Amino acid sequence: MKLFKKVGIVGVGLIGGSIALALKKHKLSRMIIGVSRSRKTLLLAKIRKAIDQGSQDINLIKGADLVVLATPVAVTLKLAPLISKIVKKDCIVIDVGSTKEQVVSRLNRIFANYLGTHPLAGSEKRGIAFASADIFKDSTCILTPAEDTNPQIIARVKKLWLKLGANIVILPAGIHDQVLSLLSHLPHAIAFSLMNCIPESYLRLVPPSLKDITRIAASDEELWEDIFLTNRSNIIRSIGLFQNKLESLKKTLQRGDRRSLDRILKEAKKKRETLG
Repeated sequence: MKLFKKVGIVGVGLIGGSIALALKKHKLSRMIIGVSRSRKTLLLAKIRKAIDQGSQDINLIKGADLVVLATPVAVTLKLAPLISKIVKKDCIVIDVGSTKEQVVSRLNRIFANYLGTHPLAGSEKRGIAFASADIFKDSTCILTPAEDTNPQIIARVKKLWLKLGANIVILPAGIHDQVLSLLSHLPHAIAFSLMNCIPESYLRLVPPSLKDITRIAASDEELWEDIFLTNRSNIIRSIGLFQNKLESLKKTLQRGDRRSLDRILKEAKKKRETLG
């Protein structure tokens, strides 16, 4: 079943490329257009048969009935006014950024049929080379409608993500950013900081546990600079919460308080075990 006639994907990287591959796999669009700054990315996207046409010229998305903005947040905010002059008024526009409050506030004023989305999928890898049609299967996608978002647009975008295999959660943009600052942004901040604590001369001895906990420190720096800066107040608050917990652990160790240490470790273990 074709949900769309022409889909334009701006940013054919890991997530944008995966959306393209999933649209192809499930036959949800007659044509998929890819736009990227990189010729190499567009060539690989064509080789992988993720897109039907590709261009470095944003005007290629003209006539699309769905546009997916899959670029870093700062790039999305920069391109939105230009894209609004190219697409049809009834074109549905979604973004897949990891922060939402600034994006929803801005893009909801620019596009008549905009809806913020955030698929909780992907990895520390980047680029179309690592894209997969199945990356969204059994994942969660958060939709962040504004108060005046057309319910029909919400229903159509929800149907799209369900077809791609995701489970849907709807949250206000501000709540999304608060929640993700703890669930995603803080862990990345910790991973980056932890790696920066370790002398390079120690790295030849690194155990698997450190590789596990710092895997996400290999994430794309441009992407994460945007995330940190567009959600900085929530992330600062989350860092403060983490510092309090770390300080509590530090004081417990200073006292040599085994009972309190046992409680701290058991509480964390119990929470972690609920994740499966």
